[in-house]
Amino acid sequence: MAFEPLKDRLLVIREEQSNTTASGLYIPDTAKEKPLEGKVAAVGPEAKEDGINVGDTVVFANFTGMEITIEGTEYLILLSKEVLGLIK
Repeated sequence: MAFEPLKDRLLVIREEQSNTTASGLYIPDTAKEKPLEGKVAAVGPEAKEDGINVGDTVVFANFTGMEITIEGTEYLILLSKEVLGLIK
């Protein structure tokens, strides 16, 4: 990948949501909400100081970041302050 985030920015791949509920009901794509967690693909130098590393799973608020497509894959660019927490 030829993208490197600057300063306190992160490049995140959203986690995919399941197509069925726990009880087995099918959820159509039109009814799905975008997931609010994702895996960090790249980290800017200042975000590393905040303790966020490549491969971490992060949780973020709805309507944050900027969506971008690189080489056919959709990513989200977030500021490190938009990250609500890490999932261990």
